[in-house]
Amino acid sequence: MHDDLPSSAGAASPRSTKRLALVAFSLLATALFLALGIWQVERRAWKLDLIARVEARLDAAPAPAPGRAAWPGISRDADEYRRVTASGRFRPDRAVRTMAVTEKGAGSWLLVPLVTESGDTILVNRGFVPSDWQGPAGNGEGTVTVTGLLRLPEPGGGFLRSNDPAHDRWYSRDVAGIAAAKGLGPVAPYFIDADASGNRPGEPVGGLTVVAFRNHHLIYALTWFGLAAMAGYAAYRASRER
Repeated sequence: MHDDLPSSAGAASPRSTKRLALVAFSLLATALFLALGIWQVERRAWKLDLIARVEARLDAAPAPAPGRAAWPGISRDADEYRRVTASGRFRPDRAVRTMAVTEKGAGSWLLVPLVTESGDTILVNRGFVPSDWQGPAGNGEGTVTVTGLLRLPEPGGGFLRSNDPAHDRWYSRDVAGIAAAKGLGPVAPYFIDADASGNRPGEPVGGLTVVAFRNHHLIYALTWFGLAAMAGYAAYRASRER
């Protein structure tokens, strides 16, 4: 007669299975956190390079605003915040106001189409006006020269608010939307933020563009690397348990 004896050979205990699962999960978390930390380091390098390029553009002499032939190649990384200049005539009858919050308080940006001497249409942000401002959208001088910063459009609207072309309510500087609503035809895929050189009493206040970039990538990277260290230590402790 042979007694049936329980055998533990080749069978893992529930405790051992849980330990292996914890080790595997901790190692996976470690790899994930390390990847996120490395990504933030790469993002920091990109942001520092962007800041350096933008600062160089701000210090450069203004160049002619890109014409129609150059429009397809306009990009945020290569062109935004370039100092540019353009000459032409304003179309004050097609001006719009978009919501603005500045150091001067709440009000609007006044965007006026400028038809250049070569026949291109460029939206120009002439500057800030208070909510009760009733001045003329143009300056009545015929041909004008505008100097400012090349900016990329802000499609859609602002925070929790969508642009409403039907009622002429604009919460962002949406170049394509404004051009369609005002029947401007082909327009430059950018707008110009006018600088303070053209400021006059009673007219829009230019030169209020805030050029600032959030750069918290080092803090984020250190956070992810710290979590990776904690997860790696948890894997080590779990693997050493008997």
